[in-house]
Amino acid sequence: MEKMPYQAHLDTGAVVSTVPLGEPARRINDWRTGLPTLTGSLVTLRELRLSDAAALFAALTTDEVARFISPPPSTVEGFEKFIAWTHRQRAAGQYVCFAVVPRGSDMAIGLFQVRSLEPDFGSAEWGFAIAREFWGTGVFGDGAKLVVQFAFDTIGAHRLEARAAVLNGRGNGALRKIGATREGILRKSFLRNGEYLDQSLWTILAEDWRSAPLRWGSTVVH
Repeated sequence: MEKMPYQAHLDTGAVVSTVPLGEPARRINDWRTGLPTLTGSLVTLRELRLSDAAALFAALTTDEVARFISPPPSTVEGFEKFIAWTHRQRAAGQYVCFAVVPRGSDMAIGLFQVRSLEPDFGSAEWGFAIAREFWGTGVFGDGAKLVVQFAFDTIGAHRLEARAAVLNGRGNGALRKIGATREGILRKSFLRNGEYLDQSLWTILAEDWRSAPLRWGSTVVH
């Protein structure tokens, strides 16, 4: 999710709908009142805390990480506002954001996001940002399995979409490695540093994921 849905200049503290109004939700999901902790072999995913702001600022504002995402908050206070916004959007049932925490630590080194693209999460967009020093360590793949399982089995999404700039070879490679399907190129669809970039559109369908569980491995939810 290179274009992060959070926009600091529009954050008034109120819940703002990001999807068209539709039929009332068919079910009430516990995740709306607080995200569960998801445990993998290398990472734990949990709800963001205000105390994560400084660690996320350090992890996500480096040139390498910020190169292919929307500009992250520019201060620790900005990250605190972002974290509060994620809680409001989760309570509204429109968006979830997990902190990525290495096993044996309590420091957030990145995040995974899932955003509803239509009422009740029939289709959703997901994305990630991980601190540079954890690239190539397996942290992304371990966390991605947890997020995909959560999106399909708990939220009830049918289709997950991810976008990655064509120039972002590492991001595209990571999505390919976990089994996502590239459906096409979104031409000049992402504005970064005054330049419009082409993006690859990657998708995972719930039925495909469930038909090949060994490809993803097992996960545990607490």
